[in-house]
Amino acid sequence: MTQMAEMSQQMRQCIDMCNQCHTMCEQAMNHCLQQGGQMAQRPVIMMLVDCAETCRMNADMMMRQSDMANQMSRMCAEVCRSCADMCGKMDDQMMRECADMCRKCADMCQQMAAMAR
Repeated sequence: MTQMAEMSQQMRQCIDMCNQCHTMCEQAMNHCLQQGGQMAQRPVIMMLVDCAETCRMNADMMMRQSDMANQMSRMCAEVCRSCADMCGKMDDQMMRECADMCRKCADMCQQMAAMAR
């Protein structure tokens, strides 16, 4: 497989992962709002929104092969890690699932950023 074909396959996988993470963060946000209390506090909701939107933007930039996609992938990895850290501290199954998804997305985005150097 050529490097370009491999890059394209990895890019498609990263786009899919970002889209899945976006969806998971939105579901987690809705879950938090339904649960109320500590889970519905502004910092929690804002982190989930930031992660969801960063993932969506990263996927969009990769799909259109933006010259800034490399930098966006690095930022997406950082935001996903922060969200995973926050979600992982919560004693809630949905939030643990969100943390796992965010970690996977962060790893894949970091790999994409490293490949594009």
